[in-house]
Order: sequence, then structure tokens, then C-alpha cells
Amino acid sequence: MSTPVELPRWADLFLLPLVNLSIALLAAGVVVYFIGQDPWEVITVLVNGAFGSARGVSYTLYYATSFTCTGLAVAVAFHGGLFNIGGEGQAIMGGLGVGLLALWLSHVLPAWIMLPVLLLAATLFGALWAIIPAYLQAYRGSHVVITTIMFNFIAATILIYLVVNWLKVPGSMALESAPFADSALLPRMHVMLAQLGLEWPSSPLNASVLLAVAAAAGTWAFLWRSRAGYQLRVVGASESAARYAGINPRRYIVLAMAVSGALAGLVGMNEISGVSGRLMPDYVAGAGFTGIAVALMGRNHPLGIVFASVLFGALFQGGAEVSFDVPGFTRDMVLTLQGLVVLFSGAMAYVSAPWLARAVAVVLPGVKGTARG
Repeated sequence: MSTPVELPRWADLFLLPLVNLSIALLAAGVVVYFIGQDPWEVITVLVNGAFGSARGVSYTLYYATSFTCTGLAVAVAFHGGLFNIGGEGQAIMGGLGVGLLALWLSHVLPAWIMLPVLLLAATLFGALWAIIPAYLQAYRGSHVVITTIMFNFIAATILIYLVVNWLKVPGSMALESAPFADSALLPRMHVMLAQLGLEWPSSPLNASVLLAVAAAAGTWAFLWRSRAGYQLRVVGASESAARYAGINPRRYIVLAMAVSGALAGLVGMNEISGVSGRLMPDYVAGAGFTGIAVALMGRNHPLGIVFASVLFGALFQGGAEVSFDVPGFTRDMVLTLQGLVVLFSGAMAYVSAPWLARAVAVVLPGVKGTARG
């Protein structure tokens, strides 16, 4: 029988992900070598593409913004004892709320009113879409994993139906709505920095990156500095203990999913208000599913999720550069590298934990909680 392992909190949040990432990169290097490519060239192009220029950094942070929101969504549900796989659908509905309100009101409201309204719509639409599976689990016994998967497809179908049949510009072949008025558009980062006298290249990076940082800080404060967050974590740890303590688990199942859906809905601000400026299909582009890997790698802690989001943003941006700049290295190979990072940092996250715990115990013998038997 294996011995359960418990790493110190700092090692679990920082050291273990770093070790797993190193193993993933080593495994990726071996794979790259055996397909006839130079591992050092690939990793160099990837890192330079993600961080070697201001434009590359901007694209990395743009991707990381959406991943942070969906990763936080997974983490909040996880702390409530739930596995929310519906971030994709909740992000779609958040964007739908942004798009509908922008099409309706952006031509009559100024930006200082319009943008807060869109933020409220993104969080409210995402939360309401997540509350339905939460209610079904809490009060009807339907497992949230199954219902959130189903709701991803329903959300995508609703969006396509509305765009194709109601919102598409008449006579246009493009599956997209009419453009929003300027009051519904989040300012791009290069424009904001230009107002401060700083030159920055044009990119999709916009003010929603600040929303993502605020969401991470707010999630930390909610989970670890509020009574509701504490009770939510108690329910996630043990429903029976929560009932014994006088906590209603059903209420906190719904609360966890509502907060989770609201966070996922923020993707709509990044993609719809911040980049496209119109409603269209496929703007989430898998960010909801990537958020699962981000949350696993970040150990469901907001700070870890921010770092993991930047890593996955770098993989997306740097991977695109690799597929362009390295002859013979296709996009499918880039996806393989990303999959290896997900495998070692997520699915096999604790395979290396036992020997790492022993190493920590040897190097820092006074540290408690490295292992338990």
C-alpha cells in the first residue's frame, strides 16, 4: 500500500509545479528529437516568440487573461467539492450577454456607463448558466460533471442559432453581428500606455487583463478571507462535517457554481468587448477546457493559476511562432508539446510528489508536513 504524501504548502504551490514543468519539457525535448527536430531550436523559438518582444509578451498576456478567468472558475468550484467542466459554456454565455447588451445599448450609452453594464452582464449570464447545473446537483441529484458538459453544447448551439438567425448582418456571408459602438469597446493596452507616454505595439491585449488580476485577488479574498469562502471550503472538504457545523451544503454548492460561472463569464469581456467588437461564434476557442489544466497546474490557488495561465499563454503564442519559424514543425506537433505539459502538470501532477517530499525532508529536516504515514 502506498504512503500518502503531504508536501509543505510552498512546495506544493511552487516547487512541485516547477519540477513537473521541467519533466514535461524534458519529455517534450525527447519527442522533438525523435521526430527529427532540434529540441534546443524549438524551445528557443518558443520562448522568444512568447517573451522575446513586446508584441510577443502582449499576445501571451492576452491568452493568459482568458485562461486566468476560466482557471479561477474551475478552482472555486473545486474548493466547493465540485468539478466544473462547464467553463466553456459559461464563457460563451458571458460573451453572449456582453454582445446582446452592446448591440442594444452601446449606441445610446457613454463608455463610463456601458462598460460596467457589460461587465455585469458577463458575470450575470455566466453565473446564471452555472446555477442551473448547481441546482440540479444540489436539489435533484444530477451530477455536475455530466450536466456542465451537456450545457457546453447547449450554450454553443444557442449562440450559433442567435448569430445565424437573428444577429447576422443581412446580406453578409460572415457569421457575425453588426459592430458595436465605441462605447462598448474596452481600451487596448497600447492605447492606454500611449496616454501615459509609453510606446507599445498594437495587439489584442486590452484592459480585461486588469479585470483578470482583480478577479484573482478577489477570488483569494473570497476563499480565504471571508466567512462564506470558509464555509464553502468546509462543504468541499466534507459535506457531513459541514452539516454537523450547521452549514447548508446545498446553498454553498449553488454559491460555488454561481461564482465559478461569473468568473468564466469574464472571458466575454476579453474576447467580445476587448478584441472582436462584435458577436461571433467560436470566440472562446477552448479557453474553458484549458482552464481545467491551468487550475490543476496552479493547485487551485489564485496565484498559482496566474502563473500557470502565463505559461499556457506562452505555449499558445510561442507555439504559433514555432509552427511558422521552424521548418517541418507543424501545428499538430505544437499541440503535442502542449499536451505533454498538461499530462505532467495536471494528470500526473503528484507522481513526482513522493520523492520530492523525501528530498525536501532531507534538505529541510525541520519542515513539517512533508509526508505522513
